[in-house]
Amino acid sequence: MRISDSIVSVGVFDKDLDLFEGQYAVPMGVSYNSYVILDDKIAVMDSVDSRKTKEWLANVEAALNGKAPDYLVVQHLEPDHSGSIQAIADKYPDMKLVMTAKAATMLPQFADASLAGRAQGVKENETLNLGSHTLKFITAPMVHWPEVMLTYEESEKALFSADAFGTFGDPEKDDWLPEARRYYFNIVGKYGGPVTTLLKKAAALDIQAILPLHGPALKENLAFYLDKYKVWSSYAPEEKGTLVAFGSLHGNTAGAAKLLADELKALGETVSVIDLARDDMALAVAEAFRFDKIVLACSTYDGNFFPKMEDFLLHLKAKAFQKRKAALIENGSWAPMAAKGMKAYLEQMKDIAVCENVVTIKSTVSEANKEQLKELAKELLA
Repeated sequence: MRISDSIVSVGVFDKDLDLFEGQYAVPMGVSYNSYVILDDKIAVMDSVDSRKTKEWLANVEAALNGKAPDYLVVQHLEPDHSGSIQAIADKYPDMKLVMTAKAATMLPQFADASLAGRAQGVKENETLNLGSHTLKFITAPMVHWPEVMLTYEESEKALFSADAFGTFGDPEKDDWLPEARRYYFNIVGKYGGPVTTLLKKAAALDIQAILPLHGPALKENLAFYLDKYKVWSSYAPEEKGTLVAFGSLHGNTAGAAKLLADELKALGETVSVIDLARDDMALAVAEAFRFDKIVLACSTYDGNFFPKMEDFLLHLKAKAFQKRKAALIENGSWAPMAAKGMKAYLEQMKDIAVCENVVTIKSTVSEANKEQLKELAKELLA
């Protein structure tokens, strides 16, 4: 696929991968994007996962049409992008590898040590002239690895954005926002500060296209995507609404969670309900960051609380969850302990305001509990 007369997309789509990074479900697949810039000098922008080396090399060869690349620009060394560096380097032995100095030191971890002699380290704002195209390199440490850089092509005003603005799913079919949100908060979410720094650098550029390493090429309404990243990197809620996340042993806690969700909806609230034992954990994390309020409903288990809820809270803590209002529902047949455990996790997070009222259920939801849930809904929205 051509991005422009001179920029060709040579990436591949992996529809068979079940777990991205060994943990994130990708039922709609994931793309490994790569691009070729055709000019007096030719640059290949990043390689792909080793799962797709053969297909990718065929795409690159077709785009080159008998020529050889002068440069492979390595923006990110994570294996889904560095997995084919060795193969293309072997195929084109005169090709130089362009990357940050940090990436050059890490390169032997991902390819044969002999490639170090072909690596050309570049610094912030350094340029590489290809002819009518000029590449300007922008360092982006910890977005989301230390060696990352982005590349701005000055003539076409295209930003090759590494993992930034990436998304799971099929770039030709799937809606960008839900999968980009799920991708951002689970992959990049911890690093809001570095992303904010990168966005400040991007604000100084005239960007007409964003070309990420996963997902679609973005060429229209770029302010929308940039604004989403500005909000996400600040940890501010994306929209008003409530995530109701529950962990339920026998269905009674689930019933209480759904009753509260119905009360909130009746009050005009946007609500997302997640069953932590059955629904995608990455989606639960993304929904938590999406909304300004969260409800945790959980059964007591072995004197503590339901393990799936603890797993969820561990994920939120790891991704720097903050700036939200929370409410708690607990269940316990003889010694309810879930609220205590959940609150202890929330207290380790920044700027979490927990509602004073905690609804405690003893096995099944009573009429008194139903009234308490109504009052909790009002307090949460106050």
